[in-house]
Amino acid sequence: MNEKTIEEFIRSNNDAVLSTFRKNGAVQLSIVTVGYYKGGACFTTTSDRAKFYNMKRDPRCSLLISGSDWRPYVVLEGTANIYFTDNTEENVLKHVLRDVYRSAAKKEHPDWDEYDQAMKDDNRAAIVIVPDKVYGTL
Repeated sequence: MNEKTIEEFIRSNNDAVLSTFRKNGAVQLSIVTVGYYKGGACFTTTSDRAKFYNMKRDPRCSLLISGSDWRPYVVLEGTANIYFTDNTEENVLKHVLRDVYRSAAKKEHPDWDEYDQAMKDDNRAAIVIVPDKVYGTL
């Protein structure tokens, strides 16, 4: 699978299942809405979610992105890059969160100031998974 094919697939399909590792080693699954971002898939989450804690502790993860009928699909295995208030300058984080919104929603937000405030109030992080390994049925 080449990078262009993967990019096109992610841009056309936003439904995904994320797997992370719990503290005890068990797999934790989460449904997320993704977009394409800088060679991988992106989504946002709040800092009080299990997936956030799991990725902070152990950034290894997998992301299954599927078509509307679960075929075709692609799985990205890699490391979560977390953009959050404790590791990202405020203005940079604001723009990454906006880019993630644009990619996953496939549109501009009608009020970016309102969006920015909501992201701060929710204590949101942007997660980008750039894969080390990719497989699927494309």
